[in-house]
Amino acid sequence: MRPLPLRHASAALAVAVLLLAVAPVTPRAAPPGTDATQGDFAGLVDIGGARRLYLECRGTGSPVVVLEAGYRSSARIWNEDLHQSGAPRPMVLAGVAAFTRVCTYDRPGTVALLGDNVRQSRSDPVAMPRTGPDVVADLHALLRAAGVPGPYILTGHSLGGLFVRLYASTYPRDVLGLVLVDAYSEMLETLLTPERWAALVRLNVRSGSDTVKPIPGYGDLETIGYGKDNVAMRQSAAATPLGPMPLAVLAHSRPFALPKEAEGFSSDALESVLRAANEKLATLVPNARFVVARDSGHDIHQDQPELVIEAIRQVVVGVRHPATWYGLTSCCAK
Repeated sequence: MRPLPLRHASAALAVAVLLLAVAPVTPRAAPPGTDATQGDFAGLVDIGGARRLYLECRGTGSPVVVLEAGYRSSARIWNEDLHQSGAPRPMVLAGVAAFTRVCTYDRPGTVALLGDNVRQSRSDPVAMPRTGPDVVADLHALLRAAGVPGPYILTGHSLGGLFVRLYASTYPRDVLGLVLVDAYSEMLETLLTPERWAALVRLNVRSGSDTVKPIPGYGDLETIGYGKDNVAMRQSAAATPLGPMPLAVLAHSRPFALPKEAEGFSSDALESVLRAANEKLATLVPNARFVVARDSGHDIHQDQPELVIEAIRQVVVGVRHPATWYGLTSCCAK
């Protein structure tokens, strides 16, 4: 199933609709019984306020890589082959665990779709809608409560890419490097005319991006407003520069499938703007690396997980040994 165009959302509206008819089939995670700071860990972590978030960590070494999924997408997108591609292949969580410690988590209200099986977030539900700063506050509280040692390398897909940038600007001492996987960018607004931007907002809102929907037996589906509700988040991302750090930016190549009523957007025009926005992300810091994933749609970590693993590996090595980053200019195997 393809994600919503323009929104860079990892869970299409069809998933949200399906949630209304399909009962959850995954049991809630048991409270954690092991230490999240070492060994394989998967469980709920109390972040205060009578709330728990599901956290999963593997591997050893530093810096720790933290994986942030896209809009409405659970952490399963990093460690399960949701494409059911047949032969087993290393997904991002396991691949990164081979060379450093890596953690990922479920935001409240996120889902994963495997065939007809819709699986709900393993974290406690919260009332929707929410904001980008809410996500940043949750992640910060989770990493502290679980004792996951920083500073970190943050990897964000889609809207998760904006979240990790906000985290880096909010807690600059806690972030050593970034990997942006076909990340949503506030620069889309500046690359479009005001009329085209308004049309983009309408398209996403009409597609359900801002609509709170229930997940049976759980709570609300993740909802973070695309338009006026997130002006502050986009302005904050634009106004707060990143400090010098290794940064890798990955962009998709296979175009989004547009809905029948696309507010006048053609596929070629849309792809041109999305590519330009990704290229601009690679100008946020000096020596950033940019690569186009030639065989991938929006979900590069599912289409070409090896490409994402390699980008993360290079950033990890760049943090450990800066000369390997600033002395090279190419990134990743295309």
